[in-house]
Amino acid sequence: MTPWFRLRVLPFLLATALTPHAWADGVAFVLNSKSASVSIVDMTARREVRRIPALREPHHIVLSPDGKSLLIGDTAGNQIMFADPVTGAVQRRAPVSDPYHLAFSPNGKYLVVNGLARNQVDVYDAATLAMIKRFHVDSTPSHLDFSPDSKTAFVTLQDTDKLAAFDLTAMTPKWVEPIGPTPAGVIWLNGKILVANMGSDHVAVADPATGKILDRIVTGKGAHTLFLAPDKKILWVNNRAAGTTVSLDAQTLKIIRVYNIPGGPDDIDFAPDGTLWITRRFAEKVAVLDPGTGAFETVQVGRSPHGIWLNPKAPAP
Repeated sequence: MTPWFRLRVLPFLLATALTPHAWADGVAFVLNSKSASVSIVDMTARREVRRIPALREPHHIVLSPDGKSLLIGDTAGNQIMFADPVTGAVQRRAPVSDPYHLAFSPNGKYLVVNGLARNQVDVYDAATLAMIKRFHVDSTPSHLDFSPDSKTAFVTLQDTDKLAAFDLTAMTPKWVEPIGPTPAGVIWLNGKILVANMGSDHVAVADPATGKILDRIVTGKGAHTLFLAPDKKILWVNNRAAGTTVSLDAQTLKIIRVYNIPGGPDDIDFAPDGTLWITRRFAEKVAVLDPGTGAFETVQVGRSPHGIWLNPKAPAP
């Protein structure tokens, strides 16, 4: 087999070979950061059935506002890959600088992309991918979320222990404030901003208008990411260093239960049957957790699984 065929033709054949009827009950898309690939997992059989080649290092994934494309950010490849959310077939690839974490504003107008390695936060027109604004930041913009009115984007700055807010109406910085050691996941919840701090064992609760810390909630060592359940009743926190996943009451922020998920639990998505699909960065596996019993099944995927998304028959992330 020639190098040309391996690099150009084979990835195309693998991607387009996916068929929508093969997995009628749904599939999970799992981004393998160190395998440069996307695993397609049959949600019923709990096994990997295909891999889509990426360029170098995919990390995060998001569904387009029209529901027609999955956008897969390939950081070191400086590319966003567009894939069909039902079949996984690659639709197109677009050059984008260092797309580490990416998300659409709630109104569907903007795509905001954090360039972790290049210290930049880029705002794109969601429909055309034309860049509107680039914000240069001090160091390592990690995760992001929005205010419900789409007027503000909140970005954690991992190596400066700060949280930044950007005005998406004026396209100007609003504030940068200390938030905790090595902040990662961030989420808007009940009029507050919550930030998981990897360098500690807590989630910070902050005022979105000023960034000032209002409270701290201890969840476990290496608090990393936060996810709101589809019914909005439970907030889930992954403590990557501790190897635990914690459920909190979304209103009171009181801990309900702690689940042991070894292997660096990272991202979560929610299946229609009530299970949580959790990537385990250090284990090359995905855990499928039954929150009622605390038991989980294991699905083997690629190296350093990070972002995860369950296809349109399951709730979007």
